[in-house]
Amino acid sequence: MAAISMRNIVKRYSDGYQAVDDISLDIADGEFVILVGPSGCGKSTLLRMIVGLEDITSGDMLIGGERVNKKAPRDRNLAMVFQNYALYPHLSVFENIAFPLRLKHTPDAEVKAQVMEAAELLQLTEHLDRKPANLSGGQRQRVAMGRAIVRKADAFLFDEPLSNLDAKLRGQMRTEISRMQQRLGTTTVYVTHDQTEAMTLGDRIAVLRKGVLQQVGSAHQLYEEPVNLFVAGFIGSPPMNFVPGRVQQGEIETPFGAVPITGERFQRIGERDLVIVGLRPEYFADISLVAADKRPGGRSFTAEVDVTEWLGNQLYAYVPYEAPAEVTDRLDELQRELDSEQMRTQLVVALDVTSRIRSGTKAQLWFDPVRMHVFDAATGENLTRDPDRTFDDDEPAVENA
Repeated sequence: MAAISMRNIVKRYSDGYQAVDDISLDIADGEFVILVGPSGCGKSTLLRMIVGLEDITSGDMLIGGERVNKKAPRDRNLAMVFQNYALYPHLSVFENIAFPLRLKHTPDAEVKAQVMEAAELLQLTEHLDRKPANLSGGQRQRVAMGRAIVRKADAFLFDEPLSNLDAKLRGQMRTEISRMQQRLGTTTVYVTHDQTEAMTLGDRIAVLRKGVLQQVGSAHQLYEEPVNLFVAGFIGSPPMNFVPGRVQQGEIETPFGAVPITGERFQRIGERDLVIVGLRPEYFADISLVAADKRPGGRSFTAEVDVTEWLGNQLYAYVPYEAPAEVTDRLDELQRELDSEQMRTQLVVALDVTSRIRSGTKAQLWFDPVRMHVFDAATGENLTRDPDRTFDDDEPAVENA
């Protein structure tokens, strides 16, 4: 195993396009880190620079403390698992897994022992004599993972390995990858555009946008304390609600009433003509289901519910509202970049399934203003983020260079 350190990594192509822009990131020995972002954000390019498939324009790539910028991929002792499995169709599962060992002329007895160990870990023992064409997508991906395991690599690199699988198989494979990494303790870098994979896998998540590293932290940190509008909109499903606000005389005026600005969290807001208020769907509640002693601590408002969706364990209500053009334009741009759900002029509220709120009715809703985020309308910066906040379920963070 080995730590991976990136120092001011830049990738610029011959036509001048900069795919990766000055990224510095430390990945600890044995850590599982997710690189996530929308298509074109530079995450796969960065992964390919780690393994040596892309040249580095400037900056330093260190693996195990050694600078590897000029090292060929075969000399970096890294194992990569691709989206398309890259299996040999004429070879059995056993021989596909054994292929890296055969290249090194490993003795047959050792080959068998290592392949059997990997097959047992990945539940492939009964499929060792089969060909890839006779396997399911999930089984093929496990074969590709087995081939990586037997290499005894210093790190595993996954490039969107689950994107070709259906939803049920993706959930199953996420669990298997997580279990495998915990058992082997191998340094792992995993690329995905799926924020659900990012939230459920790994120790830390690195969010990229147009080649620039936006934020690094645990899933909990990114969800509760996003550094800007982009991270807030990308992490979470349904995404965070963004509504316009005007700061006047110690209050933020929103489409759903005035919210007083109190406490240290809101000291950085200052006097601003326009801000964007962020509230996650689950921050709301049907006021009839809120305990009487809790209600005075929040804000209530009446809203016309356009549509409701019942999903068995969750009830979503959709509430339309009006917003100024400078806010809707900003959110439209963000929505296009994220290829996301609608982010403007519609509030998404997650309610308890026992709520009696229905489509086409007026509803009395409640939220706790302490949990809301306030963003600068021009820069997208989170004005209420607490960078020092810690979470009980977080491991000590590895310092980002």
